[in-house]
Amino acid sequence: MKIIFAGTPQFAAQSLEALITRGHEISLVLTKPDRPAGRGMKLSVSAVKMLAQKYKITLLQPHSLKQPEIQEQLNNIGADIMVVAAYGLILPEIILNIPRFGCINIHASLLPRWRGAAPIQRAILAGEQETGITIMQMDRGLDTGDILFQQSISILNNDNTHTLFNKLTILGAECLIKTLDLIESKKITAIPQTNKGVSYASKLEKKEAVINWQLPAQEINYAIRALYPKPGAYSYIHGFPLKILQSKIIPNKGGNPGEILSVDTEGIIVACGKDSLVLEIIQKPGGKKLKASKFLAGHSFKPGDCFTSTE
Repeated sequence: MKIIFAGTPQFAAQSLEALITRGHEISLVLTKPDRPAGRGMKLSVSAVKMLAQKYKITLLQPHSLKQPEIQEQLNNIGADIMVVAAYGLILPEIILNIPRFGCINIHASLLPRWRGAAPIQRAILAGEQETGITIMQMDRGLDTGDILFQQSISILNNDNTHTLFNKLTILGAECLIKTLDLIESKKITAIPQTNKGVSYASKLEKKEAVINWQLPAQEINYAIRALYPKPGAYSYIHGFPLKILQSKIIPNKGGNPGEILSVDTEGIIVACGKDSLVLEIIQKPGGKKLKASKFLAGHSFKPGDCFTSTE
């Protein structure tokens, strides 16, 4: 098929490479403009741009798709379909109707569950045991289009946003190829989304990264997993913020929420609103990620010390 591809991060690049490997004709790649990143604020190139350059595919990086000249350029390609994956720019309605089969989107949830920007994080934060990939026919709404293909995947107890992102990135590419095969063979069935079970995955706010020790250990553990690797769940102790990157739940051992109950080779045991958490991997500002046992070699934490939500 003759395809226009629009995407930016690695989640999208995996699908673009799958299309290339499968032999589809990629007529144009759209990705967001390079942007400053890191301590030196040097221009950062997207994963999709690097892949397009590797395969010498025509590339555009517009700041908006509202300009008539951009829309005319897309129209002149005569594409069969436009594939959108974590692009980052809004597609005007006129563009949705340019390709022969319209525009399809790769979304990292089982729609209508978790429409929006942060479906992976929200699924973990909610303690869900299943998520997946939806290939959707795009319409003017926010992830409201007809479902073309879905495949589920289990969320394991040790999954975090990093591990689940990697799994869904691979699954997304596989689902895309299957969907295009069904479209080409005219075997696709578009299913309108139901109004039942709709939820929205808004971007995580900074305040959500601060651990509330009054909550049950299970809910705090969901947050630690959902917020890894970025921005990282954290709490204050001894006057500085400490990121909690990995933990496990143990039965209630008493104590007040946020209180360190014991310190040993397994980690730092902290009381929660219900049950307790063993803090296994932690990181101080500007420091490396460390197992709690190694971190404790250079820091004096003791039973009775307390984590707080403020300095």
